[in-house]
Amino acid sequence: MKTRLFSTPVLTWSWALLALLALAIGIFSLRYALPGMPLPSDLPSLALSPRPFVVHAVSASLALVLGPLQFVPAWRARYPVLHRWVGRACVLSIAVAWLSSLPLAANALTGAVAAAGFFALGLAWVVTTGMGLVRALQQRFTEHRRWMLRSFALTAAAITLRIYLGASMAAGIDEQLSYPFIAWLCWVPNALAAEWYLRRKDPKQRPQTLRFQ
Repeated sequence: MKTRLFSTPVLTWSWALLALLALAIGIFSLRYALPGMPLPSDLPSLALSPRPFVVHAVSASLALVLGPLQFVPAWRARYPVLHRWVGRACVLSIAVAWLSSLPLAANALTGAVAAAGFFALGLAWVVTTGMGLVRALQQRFTEHRRWMLRSFALTAAAITLRIYLGASMAAGIDEQLSYPFIAWLCWVPNALAAEWYLRRKDPKQRPQTLRFQ
């Protein structure tokens, strides 16, 4: 009998694709920390805030690369101590990535609408992560996993952002037109998808419920 990572083949393959994309984008983004900064993006946030940009690229990449591992049940069960330490590294990385994102969002390409999208993403990201941390400290681990899944759905905005940017370029849409929409589309559908998945797993949950058991 073959062993699956998750309860269904669809979840197993979805996780594998997500982990592969996270690894590829995370490693590629680390180029900003290399000497000479090869292949830099032509972004005003990089030009105006180079140090926060590099800090954000490194810390967000770490959270992106480590995140998928934390959702593997066998990993959590077999290596609980490592799971906790990797979780601490993820939370710290997200905190640093959020703080360093503030000047970057303020200087977002195309202006106020895109800036608002990235500010809102950062706020949702740090709140969901904070809720996950609090639930872990309270040893309410079912709720902890739910909040951290929400957090990683927002972490994965790094993936969907690049997908939308690539798709808009391939479609020949001017960046000045597409970027304000992408600043919101890169994370709002992710958050909604996470909620759909969580409520599908537990249909008893009501929209106003904050405690997930």
